[in-house]
This record gives sequence, structure tokens and C-alpha cells, in this order.
Amino acid sequence: MRLGGEPESSNFEDRTGQSGGGFGGGGGFGLLLGLVGSRFGIVGILVLLLGYCALTSLGGLGGGGGITGGGSKSGESQLDANTRTLLVRVLGSTEETWGEIFQKAGAQYQPTTLVAYSDSNQSGCGAAQAAMGPFYCPTDKKIYIDPKFFNELSQRFGAPGDFAMAYVIAHEVGHHVQDLEGTLDRAQQAQQSVGTSQGNQIQVGIELQADCYAGVWAANARDSQGSILEPGDVEEGMRAAEAIGDDKLQQQAQGRVVPDSFTHGSSAQRMEALRRGMQSGNPSACNYAR
Repeated sequence: MRLGGEPESSNFEDRTGQSGGGFGGGGGFGLLLGLVGSRFGIVGILVLLLGYCALTSLGGLGGGGGITGGGSKSGESQLDANTRTLLVRVLGSTEETWGEIFQKAGAQYQPTTLVAYSDSNQSGCGAAQAAMGPFYCPTDKKIYIDPKFFNELSQRFGAPGDFAMAYVIAHEVGHHVQDLEGTLDRAQQAQQSVGTSQGNQIQVGIELQADCYAGVWAANARDSQGSILEPGDVEEGMRAAEAIGDDKLQQQAQGRVVPDSFTHGSSAQRMEALRRGMQSGNPSACNYAR
């Protein structure tokens, strides 16, 4: 993937030198676990073993705060220069791309902020925990990611590469786009009137649309030399999408697959959604969410 022609985003917070955030009153832990519909998909082996399907009963697609205690303290950044550059340049590229897409539709894109943290931190939706993977918080409209997640994606899940990393960021930006469109609110309201299985299906649609939106970004992202994509990038993205399918994660964590409990989609579904976005380059082709 070729980056360098786009400006670095200023909507970035480096909290990797901070620590803090305990689980307090107000049901905050449940609300955070309820962010199933706005997480990238790798939620931690421990969480999976404790009950993958139980996640969907704890909140919905968003949630308020409710985390207290712990505090935070400042320290030196733990973010290496190469990772920081990738984060701010990919984010900058998504801002340019979605800005143009929204403008063509007669609207104005409002960028999200990406927060890099280490181990644990605070979000508007509760405590951010590294084991839960990257997630988008609709309450404060920020993306949270522990950069060590990229090591997990590469080493544990066999999906290395800079485009695989960019796909993670672009997927979460896709959730922000859904938030701006009102899709997350509509999905949460729809979940409140259906059972668990149907609610899971709604969440799967949200996740697949975010995957597709990541592909739309990749298809439209440009620099002074043209497309930012290089040979091998598509394959990197497909490996990442396959690695975080619900069926694959469930098989690895509990030795069996429970389709009714899927909240992000199977490997095949996630690969198809990313491919659809990349081939069409058109957000309207991403008609997964209801």
C-alpha cells in the first residue's frame, strides 16, 4: 500500500503512555461488551471462552458511560514511529475519501477521532480494553485501538501487512459513517423489538456494511500517483477478513460453530463484503444493514 501523498490527520490522540480505567458502577462493563456491532471482530480468546453468544444480550450497538474509578496517569508514548505514521495517514486518507463521497451526495463529512491506547483506557462508552479489539464509540464518536492488536492480527491470526492494518482502521471509520447516516441508531432501535437471534442478524448486517465501506474507501483512495493499492494488497485484506469471521473465531475458541450467535458474519461473508466495496467503489452497493 502506498501512503504519503495524503495529509496526516490531526484527529488523532496518542494515549499509549497513559493507564487507568476500572470497572465501576452504572453497568458500564455490560455496556462496553454490548458494543458488539461496532467492534472489528477479534474480541479476545478469554471473552470468547466465557460465552461468545452472551455478548449480544448485554447492550446493543452503542451505550453510554458508567465506568468510574481507576483514574489515569501520563507517561511517555509507547507508539513507534512507523505505526503512528500508518495510523494518521490512513485516517487522513479516509477523511479525504469520505469527504469527497459525502460532498457528491450533497452532505458534509464530519471526521472521527482515532485514539491509540495501551492495555486499557477510558472511552465515552466505558473502559477500553485491549482484549476486546478495536471499536468505535458512538457516544464520543471516536475509534479506540491498542496498536498491539496489529501484532495479534499478524502473528496469531496470520494476516500481516500494511493493508490488513489499514482495513482495520477503515472498518471502524465505516462504523462512524454509519453513525453519521443514522444507521447505528436505527439498528439499535430495531434490536430492541426482536429476539436475540434476530438481533444478532441485525448486528451482522452492520458489521458487513462496515467491511464493505472499508472496501469503498480502498477503491476510491488516491494519491498523486493514483490508487494507493499495490500488488498483494487485495490478498492482504482478504486474509484479514477471513481471519476474523465468526465461524473461524468460534471454532478456534470453543471447538464448534453456532451460526445463530454470529454478530460479525462468517469468514466468507466478510470477505465478500470487503470485495464488494473494493469492486464497486460505491457506498450504495453496501446494502447489508437494515
